[in-house]
This record gives sequence, structure tokens and C-alpha cells, in this order.
Amino acid sequence: MTMQFQYDDGGRTAAGYKGTTGDCVTRAIAIALEKPYDVVYEKIAAINKHAKGEKTARKGLSRPLIRKLLDKNGWTWTPTMRIGSGCKVHLRADELPPGRLIVSVSKHLVAVIDGVIHDTHDCSRGGTRCVYGYWRKEDRP
Repeated sequence: MTMQFQYDDGGRTAAGYKGTTGDCVTRAIAIALEKPYDVVYEKIAAINKHAKGEKTARKGLSRPLIRKLLDKNGWTWTPTMRIGSGCKVHLRADELPPGRLIVSVSKHLVAVIDGVIHDTHDCSRGGTRCVYGYWRKEDRP
């Protein structure tokens, strides 16, 4: 089952940012964590500055820094693909769990909420795009 798509810039326009950029990390995190875009943007910029990263809040964040940020916010990584395993999970509603997810696909992060893509474009490739893994916030007692 292909996924529904809902246009969502994560609050980027409302925060006063203009134009387009490769900010999928900032956007996906803002949407999934339900945080203001500018707050997430500043947090990512600070992490990158401290880590002397080559990427920026406008152009992404390295995988280790993404993991660190999401781990600190109580999100758990679930890998869905291993080296040499081939694609087992696709960006499809019937292949991902319900809830708020931050899904890693090739060169992109996307927020998925209860089987609906929340992004600036439909990145599912008609349900054929392979999922490398996803972050999900586990309910804790």
C-alpha cells in the first residue's frame, strides 16, 4: 500500500526562512518531535559548531550526530537493512509501524506519522523506496 502524502515544511516558512535548501534533517526532526523549526535549526547548528561538522542545519547533519540528538530526546533507532541484505522494508504504510517516525532513506530523512509522509515532496517513489531504518519514540512508563 503506497503512502499518503501531506505537504509539511516543518514550520520553516512560518519561522521566516525563504527559498529551498537541503534541510530534510531539520524538517523531519521538527515535524516528528513537534518542535518549532527554528528551535531545531538552532540546536542542529549548535551541535555542528561544537562538532566542527562540515554539514549545517541547512544542509543536513552527520549520522552520528543525528543519532546523538535523537537518543537524547528518547528516540530509538530500528535498522531495517544490513550490508548485503537487500531491501526488506519500503516506504509504504503497510511496511512501517504506526506512530511518529523519522525514516532514513537514501540521502534523505522524512517524517512519517501514522503511515502518512509529512515532507515538502512525496519521496516514496510510488512505494518502492527502500528504508534503511527509522527512529521512534518508545512509550515509557
